[in-house]
Amino acid sequence: MLDPTALYLGNPALLGDPRLRGLPLVVALSGYVEAGHLAAQIEAVVLDSMPSETVARFDIDQLYDYRSRRPRVTFAQDHFEDWEAPELSLHVVTDGLDRHFLMLTGPEPDTQWERFASAVVGLAQRLQVSLVAVVGGIPMPVPHTRPVLVTAHGPRADLLPRINGNRPTFEVSASVSHLLELRLQENGIDHVGLSVHVPQYLAESYLPQAAVAALEYLSAVTGRTLPTDELREASRDVIRQIDEQAGSSPEVQAVIENMERRYDDVVDASARRSILAGPDDADLPDADDLGAAAEAFLAAQSDPDAHED
Repeated sequence: MLDPTALYLGNPALLGDPRLRGLPLVVALSGYVEAGHLAAQIEAVVLDSMPSETVARFDIDQLYDYRSRRPRVTFAQDHFEDWEAPELSLHVVTDGLDRHFLMLTGPEPDTQWERFASAVVGLAQRLQVSLVAVVGGIPMPVPHTRPVLVTAHGPRADLLPRINGNRPTFEVSASVSHLLELRLQENGIDHVGLSVHVPQYLAESYLPQAAVAALEYLSAVTGRTLPTDELREASRDVIRQIDEQAGSSPEVQAVIENMERRYDDVVDASARRSILAGPDDADLPDADDLGAAAEAFLAAQSDPDAHED
């Protein structure tokens, strides 16, 4: 493996600052399976509303596939401008109580996963982080009309939020965040993973309520105060728009009601069974059901004009 430290350019003053030792680190990477645009919302609300400095900036040209995820650029009358260059960086952020924490944000690397994970582990060791909290959104068969569920995972039960539920075993396509959690565990670095359940039929939409849940759990595990007021306000508008559109389609409404019944049965049951399985899997709409019933709904969600009054 090539030198992992050559993947990023660090700020020597900050990397050597003793005040940055022993801080919690939040990892929120956008990309594969980032349902609800969760990481992008967390990055925007935290970095736009809280003081921050860049501790290290990764060499995006080594990690990013521009052809599969093309950045945006603006053509203004007779020239191009506003190139939206992707950026993958480690920041030090200060919360409202003047407490610091670290945050790694940006697009999930397309290449050099092992080298990237080694670089992050090395930074965590150099800065002696107290805890790494890895957060992401996953599409799940849950309704938008119920409280957002979160699955917490990690090797130390005492660090996990108290979330009831069974512990199913299943195989999924991996992301770089999954690999990072494995490498953190191998190196004895305390960490917590937070997977926020996003309604499957809204996975491509911006869902502020999912970001609110993520920030609440991140606050709990890191001990830092994270902003949610702006997202809560936006969430009320988004839910109203979704309800209006869903109410106009009996097929979509039937799917949502089915999910509501399943959600209530699972969450309210004393056994707290997994929301992915149950005594009667016929109650759970499969991908074909969701696709057929929600195709028009998803199209409306992705059309900006559909949200205008």
